[in-house]
Amino acid sequence: MSLTITNNVGALNARNNLNRSSNALNKSIERLSTGFKVNRGADGPAALVISEKQRAQIAGLRTAIDNTEKAVAVVQTAEGALNEINSILIKVRSLALDSANSGVNDADAFAANQAEIDNALDTINRIAANTQFGEKALLDGSAGVTGSASDADVTFLKGGSNTSDGTYAVEVTTAGERANITAGTSQTGNLAADEVLSVNGVSITLNSGLSRAGVVARINEFTDQTGVVAEDISGGTRLRSIEFGSDAEIEVVSDTAASATSSGFGTTLDTDQGLTVIGTIDGVAATGKGNTLTSVSGASKGTVVRIGEGSDAALTASGAQGNVSIQNNALVFQIGANQNQTAQISVQSVNADALGVAVTGSKFNSLDEIDVTSFDNAQDALKVIDSAIDELSNMRGELGAFQSNTLESIANNMRSTLENTVNAESVIRDTDFAEEISKFTNNQILVQAGTSVLSSANQTSQSVLSLLQ
Repeated sequence: MSLTITNNVGALNARNNLNRSSNALNKSIERLSTGFKVNRGADGPAALVISEKQRAQIAGLRTAIDNTEKAVAVVQTAEGALNEINSILIKVRSLALDSANSGVNDADAFAANQAEIDNALDTINRIAANTQFGEKALLDGSAGVTGSASDADVTFLKGGSNTSDGTYAVEVTTAGERANITAGTSQTGNLAADEVLSVNGVSITLNSGLSRAGVVARINEFTDQTGVVAEDISGGTRLRSIEFGSDAEIEVVSDTAASATSSGFGTTLDTDQGLTVIGTIDGVAATGKGNTLTSVSGASKGTVVRIGEGSDAALTASGAQGNVSIQNNALVFQIGANQNQTAQISVQSVNADALGVAVTGSKFNSLDEIDVTSFDNAQDALKVIDSAIDELSNMRGELGAFQSNTLESIANNMRSTLENTVNAESVIRDTDFAEEISKFTNNQILVQAGTSVLSSANQTSQSVLSLLQ
């Protein structure tokens, strides 16, 4: 072996190996100190790409789980309010049943029950308006299907869970009608004698000397009991029901013969029945009830509108009634880690005028209209109240199913997915300390040995001096 001093190949070799060992040692130190075996792209390009995607998924899953838990809180807030409204309706039903026991109730008892029901309905409206999650209203209809009408004679009442967004034409082909009776003889002078007028079974005493305007005012004092409004039209006295539709009826008879100085209704019992409105929504025949139309098919299915009075208070408006624009504002929850992984639910209005709408067999068109000041009214009111209770129960059932079967089930699944994804990301990126400690120890020894060998290699050139002596 030749001895040289210009190029110390052995020292170069020792230095190269020492550098490799030193780099490997530094990498082990980095992995042990950070806990990750992939700290940069150079540590494993493919592993870095996969693990970063998994990290995004892990963060998304954690946020989605939080979102789902918040959604559960929203649903529980809504259902808690619905539970209270349901309790109020049960009380209202009891009051209606009490009024139906007309054999023991006098006018004051009927009035007291009605006053308490009116107060209860005000409370329902207040709960519907004030139930919020943060500043988001839940039960006023803004979280369900909302609508607006282009014609002042049409009022949007509610939509259904299957109602699609869109604009739908409303047309009344046959006007709805209130039950109405006009006195056969026009009263032109003051009443010549006291008269007892029976309206829907309620006896109304008309004192002698009353003018036609006085007779109208006196009859209207009993509107709460009779469900009938008196008005002066074209020189005559007309009675009309408050409600529209075939369930609205009027019976009137007097104890005084019809004349110019009596009420003009005469001693023969006179009766009349209203007519239900007939029309279309979006060109498809709708179901009429009183003065409401309900779409039963097509994209507008579930839409309910109320037709207002026409030029004659006894009739609804008729003909083309413009359009009603529908928008579904269902609550949408992001319950997944990726785009469009959402769930939604509509919560319809629970205002009194949106419950018990268009119930068959009742003169009342919504819960807001119920009256219990007579036996017949109480019976009709019970049908509306029972329908309202059913609607609330169904809403609570939908919310409960959404919470249990959608939100909570998906949250449980995401927790399992999160666990497995974290495990997969850990396998790719986390440091195996047992393995890395072995490498660290090995590299540490190699660095120490390499340093010693490099020192020895640097001493080999010293042997040349012995040849020069």
